[in-house]
Amino acid sequence: MTASAASPPLVSLSGVSKTFTLHLREGMRIRVVDNVAFEARPGECVVLGGPSGAGKSSILKMIYGNYRCDTGTILVQDGAESVDVARAEPRRILALRAEVMGYVSQFLRVIPRVSALDIVAAAASEGGMAQAEAWARAERLLTLLNVPERLWSLPPGTFSGGEQQRVNIARGLAADRPLLLLDEPTASLDAANRAVVVRLIEEKKKAGAAIVGIFHDEDVRDAVADKIVDMTAFATEKAA
Repeated sequence: MTASAASPPLVSLSGVSKTFTLHLREGMRIRVVDNVAFEARPGECVVLGGPSGAGKSSILKMIYGNYRCDTGTILVQDGAESVDVARAEPRRILALRAEVMGYVSQFLRVIPRVSALDIVAAAASEGGMAQAEAWARAERLLTLLNVPERLWSLPPGTFSGGEQQRVNIARGLAADRPLLLLDEPTASLDAANRAVVVRLIEEKKKAGAAIVGIFHDEDVRDAVADKIVDMTAFATEKAA
């Protein structure tokens, strides 16, 4: 399934602004982004472009509900219901994370002593997959991402940074969620594994997922982007 103008967006931002208060600087307020607007439809990858500090990661965190925006709406489609994450109750946001939104950050945070295979299979199971299918999905992803099978039974805390990130990507892509948020997933990967991530993103797009991502690797960005949103158009350095 490819992006279509006839398909309703799975996520839509309108008039989104965010200000941070610096309590150690006498309450100085810094507006990070102002009046952000874009949308992502099924089968479409929207890439947030711009330099560091332009507010790209903040936007992903607002969509996921980690940050609250000051103004605007962030509509996420959950079946027939359109949920405004900017105003939703915490339990509603948790339900969206369980069923609708997947998130891959640059960092792997896991429970100690849980194996890599268990981590990825659990993510697939939480997305509603049967146990046998979840294990098969986990094994396929770890294989594609070149995580050696001898490491599957070990906790990722003992892995190298690149190996941890590949487990992190496998976990984030294990479930079949309609909306994926990707925050520099290829930052610590070599060219071969970046190519694998591109393939996996294309698979998600063909399955109808909407993707909003940040990619500092130009080759990855150019390969997956259907649309690039220049965040410098919404960035401001003015203190409030």
